[in-house]
Amino acid sequence: MRTHAQAVVIGGGVIGCSILYHLAKLGWTDSVLLERDELTSGSTWHAAANIHGLHDSTNISRIQHYTMNLYNELEAETGQSCGVFQPGSLYLAQTEAREHQLRLQATKAKFYKMNFHEVSRDEAERLHPLVDFDGIRCIMYEPDGGNVDPSGVTNAYASGARQMGAEIERFCPVTATEQQPDGTWIVRTPKGDIHAQWVVNAAGLWGREVAALAGIKLPLIPTEHQYFVTETIPEIAAMDRRLPSVADRDGEYYLRQEGKGLLVGAYEKNMKFWAEDGTPQGFGHELFADDLERIEDNMMRAIDRVPVVGTAGIKRVINGPMIWSPDSNVLYGPHPDLRNYFCCNGIIPGFSQSGGMGLMAAQWIIEGESQYDMFAWDVARFGKWADEAFTKARVRDQYANRFKIHFPNEERDAGRPVRVRPAHDLQKSMGAVMGLNYGWEHPLWFADAVGVTDTNGFTRQNWFEPVGAEARMLRDTAGIIDISNFAKYFVKGAGAADWLNAVFANNMPTVIGRSCLTPLIGVRGGIAGDFTVTKLADDEFMFIGGGMSERYHSRFWKMVPLPEGTTFESRTDAMCGFNVAGPKSRELLARLTNANLSTAAFPFMRSQRIEIAGVPVVALRVSFTGDLGWELHCDEADQLQLYTALLEAGKAVGAGPVGSRALMSLRVEKGYGSWSREYSPEYWPQEVALDRLIKLDKDFLNKGAYLQIKDNAPREVLSLVHVTEVTTADATGGEPIFLTDGTPVGRVTSGTYGYGVEMSLALGYLKGVAAGTEVDVMILGKPHRGVVLAEPPFDPKGEKLRA
Repeated sequence: MRTHAQAVVIGGGVIGCSILYHLAKLGWTDSVLLERDELTSGSTWHAAANIHGLHDSTNISRIQHYTMNLYNELEAETGQSCGVFQPGSLYLAQTEAREHQLRLQATKAKFYKMNFHEVSRDEAERLHPLVDFDGIRCIMYEPDGGNVDPSGVTNAYASGARQMGAEIERFCPVTATEQQPDGTWIVRTPKGDIHAQWVVNAAGLWGREVAALAGIKLPLIPTEHQYFVTETIPEIAAMDRRLPSVADRDGEYYLRQEGKGLLVGAYEKNMKFWAEDGTPQGFGHELFADDLERIEDNMMRAIDRVPVVGTAGIKRVINGPMIWSPDSNVLYGPHPDLRNYFCCNGIIPGFSQSGGMGLMAAQWIIEGESQYDMFAWDVARFGKWADEAFTKARVRDQYANRFKIHFPNEERDAGRPVRVRPAHDLQKSMGAVMGLNYGWEHPLWFADAVGVTDTNGFTRQNWFEPVGAEARMLRDTAGIIDISNFAKYFVKGAGAADWLNAVFANNMPTVIGRSCLTPLIGVRGGIAGDFTVTKLADDEFMFIGGGMSERYHSRFWKMVPLPEGTTFESRTDAMCGFNVAGPKSRELLARLTNANLSTAAFPFMRSQRIEIAGVPVVALRVSFTGDLGWELHCDEADQLQLYTALLEAGKAVGAGPVGSRALMSLRVEKGYGSWSREYSPEYWPQEVALDRLIKLDKDFLNKGAYLQIKDNAPREVLSLVHVTEVTTADATGGEPIFLTDGTPVGRVTSGTYGYGVEMSLALGYLKGVAAGTEVDVMILGKPHRGVVLAEPPFDPKGEKLRA
């Protein structure tokens, strides 16, 4: 066994082997995989191993599409069969909402040139004569869908990695992982130690235990999961082809051909956890006792849809473990609290995602960043607040509602609240409907009664009019928005300005009270973040960014050493904030402070330390609404006092509380982008009009990467579309955009109704489309005519913002 390696991958399931294969493929052939037992032990070997390409997330669709295409290439490359069966998959919609989802996916497939399209009932019956299609509103067909052999795929990855020079050690448990001062690792095993640059935790069911060896905790918990295989079904035995799989998500089961019978699996409401306190070390290829009564309701729905299931005998039952994260997405990426430690844990659709997941992991480890923005998978999306109770509650909800549609703007209640601010109870008493942002409860909108909850769907919901009232109130008078979940950082010391200039692409303010906007440049030259930086004193700065991305951004702060005597502190938990915005915001605040808020004394992009209602605040003359306004940041202990005073003073000018849904509408009216939607490492600064904020007369983080792409013509440009053909829905994000002749030209990143300008709006990326061009935005998967705007419809020249 090698004693030195570029990377040590812990775990010999399909994901670990894929990561090893892709590391070797990208040149890291001096890598080693360690498996405590035999390859595929744990949950890989008993997986149903279905494969499908489409997902509600565009980037996950890309990854799944890559994976599906890779399997046949793997077979040819390695000579190892992956057991690929691709008879296609039929997707059924019993409800209007499911039809909307499938039609949206079909338009995305058309946009990305993937094979997924609607078929008639006659064609569906020809493809799968055993299915009763009564009650089905819409049927989609994915010709490349199917399944693979779990052991075959895993061994193909392993064979390919070995052929390129990587090493696999079976029956070699890891007993310790010890970080060295230079960031490398000593990995200890009974067969000897390995000194590695990187450690990859792909330990599947043992992901928690392997994480603990490195001193970290991952929010993971295993469950039982069952499927069964029928005896031979005569109708199938008589066929000369394989039947397509059936995705009847409204029926809450999955079904495909297995041998000459059928395989049926389910995610039941009465789910069952397993090994909550730790996965047994001796567990390997064992299964649990059959418990088909637990999935009886799901089985009956499968029988209603495919009657031969009810007459066939059961050949075998598979009841095995799976391990889940709180949102059922993988915990993926370099752990923010460690150097050179990569996580890839909690994968559910492993065989649909294994190839792309391995490729993205290898890119991130070797090149410093993956080609796609994978924040939806990033382990940094959870913090220590995602404790065992939260994880268990969320996993219970995720498992039991595995096939439930995740609607745009949907907030699920399981495991909440986790973290609340002092104003939480007052906000709830005012009718606030709360959402979750990095563990914090925050107001989405304010209902006219306590206890109102969101309805969910692809069309306009019960919050549409109340949110409109909030947005119009702010545009007409003023509004008070809780922005406590913004990330807030302080840098102090003689080297504070030097450090910030070394991190950010813009020049930092040199005058006390001045502020600036600045991009953070990613490893590939894209937009890793956008921040507001303000100079508070000669040696003190405050900067503000997205709250949900705080742990993600912590990786970048560590890339630039702090100068001696300089301190960096996150005060996100310790501080709260409000944005008071609108044409009467100055009048509102003047009732609570002696500070001079006139334009001359307090112009746009300036800051001051002042008192509001006796509460010390850092006041910034900025507003994400695009309107006249101030951000007010105070100590958490003062939040309730400040909020109460603002609300009381607001009554005199007709102002009141405003939630984040209205803020979304307001910022889109102004054409403002938001991180993880419009801004991400995938997008170049010149594509989002942030290149004007990059100063090349200094060095900054990843400047070299930016210089390599700065002179490239934009591949596409952030643009705003006025959807003129309005029905019962607005764009929400992800919808493709076509020219009226059907040519694909872009996609929506944020969509909303602009209440202040009375327009349905879609913010997104367009390629080669001029202002004034008519386009079709595929809302609900159907064309909705719109026109590309030359400028934002609200205050295009910034006169109100600077008033």
